[in-house]
Parts: sequence; C-alpha cells; structure tokens
Amino acid sequence: MAAITKLKRGFEERASILFGFIALLWGLELVDFILPGTPLDSWGIRPRHVGSLPFIFTAPFLHGGFAHLVANTIPIVILGWLVMARSADDFWRVIGVTIVIAGLGTWALGAPGTIHIGASSIVFGFIGFLLLRGVFEKSALWIAISIVVAMLYGGALFSLFSVTRGISWTGHVFGFVGGIVAARRHARG
Repeated sequence: MAAITKLKRGFEERASILFGFIALLWGLELVDFILPGTPLDSWGIRPRHVGSLPFIFTAPFLHGGFAHLVANTIPIVILGWLVMARSADDFWRVIGVTIVIAGLGTWALGAPGTIHIGASSIVFGFIGFLLLRGVFEKSALWIAISIVVAMLYGGALFSLFSVTRGISWTGHVFGFVGGIVAARRHARG
C-alpha cells in the first residue's frame, strides 16, 4: 500500500508542476490579450541589444497569440511528462539550462531587428534532452524513450535546418543544444 501511495504522490507532484507551468504560460497570454496596451511581448530577446539580456529569462514565457501558445502547449505537456519520468526536478533543470543556452544563442545570433518570444526553445530543449539522455546514460529505458520521442517529434528536427520568417530558428537550434547539454550534465550512468 505504501508503494501505491508513493506512486500517487509522485504522479500528483508531476501533474501539479506540469499544469502549473502551462497555467503560467496561458495566464500571461490572457493578460496580454485582455490588456492590449501591455508591453509583455516587448520583453522578448532583441539580438545584440544589451538592454534585452534580462529578457532571456522572460522570452520563453511569452507568446505571439493563442495559436502560437497552443502549438507549444501540447508538446510541452507530452515531452515535459517524459522529462519528469525519473524525477520532477529534471523538468526544472532542463528548462533552466535550455533557457540560458537558447537565450544567449538567440541574443548573439538572432536576426537583427527582431524580437524572439515563445516556449518553442523549451520544446526543442525537451526534444534534445530526451533524444540524447539514453545515449549518455546507456540505459535501456531511456533509449526506448529516445526512440519514442524520435518517432513522435523527429520531424520537428527538420526545422533546425530551415530559416522561416516569423519563427526563431536560433531559439529552436539553441534550445535543442540546451537540451543536449542538460542530458549530458544530468546523466546518471
């Protein structure tokens, strides 16, 4: 009975973290929608503008509308749950490493005159983490999870090789790199 209680608590903790994170993203977009004069989207990353360096930490939480947010919400739920398979702390570790690497990479190499926002860098961080964790840990379970993620989201990796107007290519690439770094840093094996 104690094992079932522990499993239930672990499930509830992970669900709370994941849905709290999603609620934060949606809450911010609702504020942006309801109060049209709010400058939330201006808190994105402006490449090579020193004054926007702090926005590395706000940009992933802001979105350019509800369609943009929906496009990020579904993969965050699926991939975020998988990231937490071993520990709920992994969710925050991957997000932290990804935000810093994706933010700095976007700030340094993003297209001039643009503002970069959105959680897609986190989505790609989760993909990079989940694809490479099995390799770094040499664990059958994590290799199996890597294969599942490759089947579900492998097609998204093609966007790393194409520049599309209105999509932060640098956020995707450096988010993916951030996920790989997180997988390497947190590998147990």
